[in-house]
Amino acid sequence: MNLVILQNGLDNISFAILFVTLLLYWVGAAFPNIPYLWALGTAGMAIANLCIAALLGARWIEAGYFPISNLYESLFFLTWGLTTIHLIAENMSRSRLVGVVTSPVAMSIAAFAALKLPPQMRVAEPLVPALKSNWLMMHVSVMMLSYATLMVGSLLAVAFLILTRGQEVELSGSSLGTRISRNHQKTVTDLVSYSSQTLTESNQTVTTNGQGTTAVLEVVQVANPLPSVTPLSPQRLTLVETIDNISYRIIGLGFPLLTIGIIAGAVWANEAWGSYWSWDPKETWALITWLVFAAYLHARITRGWQGRKPAILAATGFVVVWVCYLGVNLLGKGLHSYGWFF
Repeated sequence: MNLVILQNGLDNISFAILFVTLLLYWVGAAFPNIPYLWALGTAGMAIANLCIAALLGARWIEAGYFPISNLYESLFFLTWGLTTIHLIAENMSRSRLVGVVTSPVAMSIAAFAALKLPPQMRVAEPLVPALKSNWLMMHVSVMMLSYATLMVGSLLAVAFLILTRGQEVELSGSSLGTRISRNHQKTVTDLVSYSSQTLTESNQTVTTNGQGTTAVLEVVQVANPLPSVTPLSPQRLTLVETIDNISYRIIGLGFPLLTIGIIAGAVWANEAWGSYWSWDPKETWALITWLVFAAYLHARITRGWQGRKPAILAATGFVVVWVCYLGVNLLGKGLHSYGWFF
């Protein structure tokens, strides 16, 4: 069998399956009462994962090295990582909402790699001398897996912000988000009750005329009424609890992978170029990415941040990861450049 033809078929098949999977997840979210859509979405993501794994395997056999040396290969490896982490997160959360936010990203990456890249960037070429090292697999694969993991965690943080509609949802317990407190809604209810009681008591004047006690109620206009806050339903609160918990755990998995990848890259750089760190644009943005997610974990573990604030920080990290992975690689500058082709 011609491996090149097999690869060309598998990349288009992977894109088509991910597109159908995207539709299944979104239609299932819009019409949750339609049976089997969620299960079909999960099956589609698993099939796409296997197709991409077969594509990378065929590429590995054809080229003779681990297929993460150019943009085409790294994009599909990233998509494989996204679908893998998606399946893990979906199994942990038991929520199909994970697919609603991850399937568009996975499908877009596969479409970009299969349809947008010029043919010369898809061809497997011999490795340059600097890449002929076992560090290629160690460094690049771990970095790509960390990107995929952090992207999924960040996307779940975005889903958390959407589900809470920008409200402050207080979490009780540890930073792991074991249970969402209903204190936020109780606080609003208690304030309303307390304010009503205070108004009643403050507007009641008691006079004594020697024959009895007469209570006179005066109508007082409230100058600053409490804002109306629509409480979240118990079902949505439970879903938000799960999403926040899984987002934290997934980012907690991706951060050590990113750390290991950066350390491995520094060791490889010293072996290849004689310097552990040269402030290459890729290295600089890798450090920025590390600092953003280090701040996220520090805020949750040490500072006790929970709910909306760390979710905003994680959502910002999604953009930073993309700049680190693809933005600086397409500028045509630095040791990690793929070149500009638009």
